Amino acid sequence: MELFILIDLGSTFTKVVAVDLDQEAVIGVSQAISTAAEDVTVGMGEALHRLVVKGKPITAMEAEARLVCSSACGGLKVVSAGLVAELSLEAAKRAALGAGAKITGAYSHEITAEELKTIEKFPCDLILLTGGTDGGDKKSVINNARVLAGSRIDCPVVFAGNKGAREEVLSILQEAGKYVEVAENVLPELDRLDVEPVRSCIRDLFMKRITRAKGLDVVSRSVGDIIMPTPTAVLKAATLLADGTEEEPGLGPLLVVDVGGSTTDVHSVARGYPTRLNTAMKGLPEPYVKRTVEGDLGIRSNASSILDVAGKEELLKNIPSSDSSFLNTLDLARLAKMRSQDIGYFPQKEGEFLVDVGLARTAVEVAVERHAATLREVYTRDGVIYLQEGKDLTEVKTVIGTGGIFAHGSDPVWILGGTLFDNGNPLRLKPRRPDFYVDERYILYAVGLLSDVSPTKALRVGKRYLKRLGR
Repeated sequence: MELFILIDLGSTFTKVVAVDLDQEAVIGVSQAISTAAEDVTVGMGEALHRLVVKGKPITAMEAEARLVCSSACGGLKVVSAGLVAELSLEAAKRAALGAGAKITGAYSHEITAEELKTIEKFPCDLILLTGGTDGGDKKSVINNARVLAGSRIDCPVVFAGNKGAREEVLSILQEAGKYVEVAENVLPELDRLDVEPVRSCIRDLFMKRITRAKGLDVVSRSVGDIIMPTPTAVLKAATLLADGTEEEPGLGPLLVVDVGGSTTDVHSVARGYPTRLNTAMKGLPEPYVKRTVEGDLGIRSNASSILDVAGKEELLKNIPSSDSSFLNTLDLARLAKMRSQDIGYFPQKEGEFLVDVGLARTAVEVAVERHAATLREVYTRDGVIYLQEGKDLTEVKTVIGTGGIFAHGSDPVWILGGTLFDNGNPLRLKPRRPDFYVDERYILYAVGLLSDVSPTKALRVGKRYLKRLGR
C-alpha cells in the first residue's frame, strides 16, 4: 500500500483524507473542528485520531508522505496596489487570487495617507505592488514604494510592476528594512497578462515565511510542511481534471464552485472566448485558469450578507419547498444571524436543511454571475455589437460542486442549478447545458496536493470519486 495522508487546515474544520495511491483509492476520510485560534495541532490531531483505516488508527500506520494545505488563521491575506484600477491593479488581483489569496485591500494610483492608515490598521500577510507596463509609467509605483518604506508595515512585499522601476523600488524598500521579492511584471504590455511568475513567488513566500508568521510552523514538527494554501490545492485539482495528462484524459473545460462558511469561490478552467457573433472583448485578457472569491457569500459567517445581497424575495425563491405556509413563517433575518454567530451549526431538521440549501443556491447564483462574462449592447451605424467583459462560460460542459453543503447536505442538483444560464438575464454568460458533479467525499484539495506527486494517479482518484448527478 502506497499510503498518503492529505490534510486541510481549514478555518472551520480540519479535514483528513487517506489515499492508497497504488490502488488509486480513497481509504478513509475524517474531520474535526479547527483549533487555529489556540493550537492548530489539537484539531489536526483529533481529525487524525478519528481516521481509522482497515481497523487501524491512521497514526499507527506508516505513510509515504503527509501533505498539508491551509486556509486557517484567515488564509493568505493580500493587499494589492497598482496604477490603473482596470489594468495593473486588476492584473495584480487576478495573480493573487490564482495563488490562493484573499484580497483584503486594493488600491490604485498613488497610495494616500488615509489608505496607508487602513493598511496598517488591518494587517495583511503580503503586499503585492504593481504598476506600469514595461517602459511605461514609473513615477507612481516608485512613490508607492516610498510610502510603504516609511510605513509600520512589516509583512513581505512582492514587486511585479514596470521592470524599468525595479532597481529603484528594490533599493527604496530594502534600505527601509522591508523584506521584498521581485517577480516579472504582471502586465508587461497592455494586452498581455503574465500572472504565473508572481503566483509562484507568492506561493513560495507562503511556504517559507507566511506560515511561520501565522504560527503554523508547529504543523511541520508533527506532520510536515504546509505546502500551499487550500484554494491553490483546489485550483490545481480543477486544472488537472480539466486538462488531464498524457496518460489519462481530462474532462475538458469546467467550472468548480466551492461553497464555504465564509466565502464562495469559483474556479474556471476555460478559454472563455466569445461565442456570439458581433462580439468583441473588453478589458484585460482573461486567464485560462481563473479563480474568484466572494467574501460576502458564505453560508455560515456571511449568511446575513447573502440575505443582504440577494434580498428576501430571491432567497425565499431559492429555498426548495412548495409549502407556502412554511416559507411564510420563516424569519430569514433571524435564521441567517444565527448561522453567522454559530459557524459550527449543523441542521437537524428538514426545514433547517432547506434554508441552508437556499442560502447555498443563492451564493452560487451570485458568485457565478460575478465570475462569468457580462455582455453590453452597443448600437452603431451598422447595427448592434456586443462588448464582452470576462469569460464566456456558456459552452462549459462540466460543473463541479465542492464544500460541506455538497458532502453532507442535500439537493445538490438544485444548488448547482444556480450556475445555469438564465434566459431572463441573457447578458450573463453562465453555462447553458453542463453535466453536474459533486465532490461527494470532499477530496478535491487532496487531489490538488497529490497532483505534484503523481499527476496521472491523482487525476484518476479525482475522477473516480466525482459523483455525476442526474437532472
